[in-house]
Amino acid sequence: MGGQSSKEDSWRRSSSLQSSSFASSYWSSYLDPQWGYDCDDPQSAFSSYGYEAYAIDSTVRDDSIKLQRRYSRIADNYNDIDEVTEALAHAGLESSNLIVGVDFTKSNEWTGKNSFNRRSLHHIGNGLNPYEQAISIIGKTLAAFDEDNMIPCFGFGDATTHDQDVFNFYPDDRFCNGFEDLLSRYREIVPHLRLAGPTSFAPIIEMAMTIVEQSRCQYHVLVIIADGQVTRSADTGHGKLSPQEQKTVDAIVAASKFPLSIIVVGVGDGPWDMMKEFDDNIPSRAFDNFQFVNFTEIMSKNIPLSRKEAAFALAALMEIPSQYKAAIELNLLGQQENAPQRVSLPPPTYSSASHATRFQPSIPTQHRIIHSVGTTPSAPSSTYDDQLCPICLCNTKDMAFGCGHQTCCECGQELQSCPICRSPINTRIKLY
Repeated sequence: MGGQSSKEDSWRRSSSLQSSSFASSYWSSYLDPQWGYDCDDPQSAFSSYGYEAYAIDSTVRDDSIKLQRRYSRIADNYNDIDEVTEALAHAGLESSNLIVGVDFTKSNEWTGKNSFNRRSLHHIGNGLNPYEQAISIIGKTLAAFDEDNMIPCFGFGDATTHDQDVFNFYPDDRFCNGFEDLLSRYREIVPHLRLAGPTSFAPIIEMAMTIVEQSRCQYHVLVIIADGQVTRSADTGHGKLSPQEQKTVDAIVAASKFPLSIIVVGVGDGPWDMMKEFDDNIPSRAFDNFQFVNFTEIMSKNIPLSRKEAAFALAALMEIPSQYKAAIELNLLGQQENAPQRVSLPPPTYSSASHATRFQPSIPTQHRIIHSVGTTPSAPSSTYDDQLCPICLCNTKDMAFGCGHQTCCECGQELQSCPICRSPINTRIKLY
């Protein structure tokens, strides 16, 4: 559509703000200073992982209990897309302010082994990859509700953002003009990316809160499309959360103070057991603002494609009407909150020539030979690949961590945990 939308204008006016963490006043306005994972309430613990529940400040305990009884479990009470569309309209959701987050962590290279014919989930070919399929289905379903067609879209988990930041799909911070523009821009960006990690949803959720606040708290739906769970290292103790899990849970709880619904779409092989725990057991929220949908499971059903697409859209959007009503009844619309003032990074601008091959159909390593101009053929790439950084796949390994694994200095200096074993990095040794 022609012209800038009002929500994009609002975003541009605020884009010069510096990125910062939550102000203590934001949390103290509704949380107890001792809020943490130390309460002994077994009913609200995460059953499979031993996650402890939050304790709620006594000043909001009674109201919070009443609200959670009403909104914490929203019934799956719609049978088809027509009912979902009708319910959205009946709930007064005449426009859908969408925000999209795309996962560019390194696990995308192998989590398509079973579900995407051993290809990277970000493989660009003649057909649509799982990310493009999910975006297309949601786009077709919600197109009628999008009045200005402007969609903020961000990437996370690559070598520029890791688990700390997000990047905008456009370098000038503008939004995508509809889902067709979003898909086109996605295809332009992918060849320039260095997949990395770890996985955290906190940066994209905080970015969404920033956009909601700058829109004067209009209702938004954040769709996060990801290939895996939030990073949880093997040495994270029972009843404890990894740093990425802790920040993600904190962000989801904080987001419930905003008119914002969060939908995580799982693509690839999984596993997804922890995401189901997130969906069912995140504690102490103003309303049930989080929904997980297993895209691969739905799309692998032995039914016609049109029914698969309808089933996926239904699973992703069936709770939106009730969540929208919850936001209205909690007076969240138009109420200014102190959101984290995040600023997105520009999209990566690496040379496409050195990265495009990673998104082509896989070739068995033992048969892939690297040739150099004016030299004899090199060793099999299994030997060659062993010398390359596992994150950027370009630079040679020249930094070792305490766990023994290695990356290049460029990638390794920003990591908080090992990309191979996920152990916290306490020691870095430069190799010569």
